[in-house]
Amino acid sequence: MTDPATSALTRLEATVRTRIAAGEAEASYVASLVAKGHGHVARKLGEEAIELVVAAVEGEEPEIVAEAADLIFHLTVLLAARGIGWDAIAAELDRRTGVSGHAEKASRGA
Repeated sequence: MTDPATSALTRLEATVRTRIAAGEAEASYVASLVAKGHGHVARKLGEEAIELVVAAVEGEEPEIVAEAADLIFHLTVLLAARGIGWDAIAAELDRRTGVSGHAEKASRGA
């Protein structure tokens, strides 16, 4: 049985990659974002992150869910534009499984 969250991310990633490859900025929001460069995509992701933080502090569940979806969408665009897939993110999360958050952060020198 396929996990609904994984399935949704897989479909989203495929759609985003298709739209980036088509490069039709006039017809596709994804393509228009990517056409403006990585910096623009990153700033848009930052805006969405701030909106989620505000919703988490002040909003109700429907607003938090909507803003979280916006954040994940824009993160998917950023990752795809950089040639990174959700499989790479999943592998990194798997690598960290069972490792103390403090130890993992220390291993990165952060």
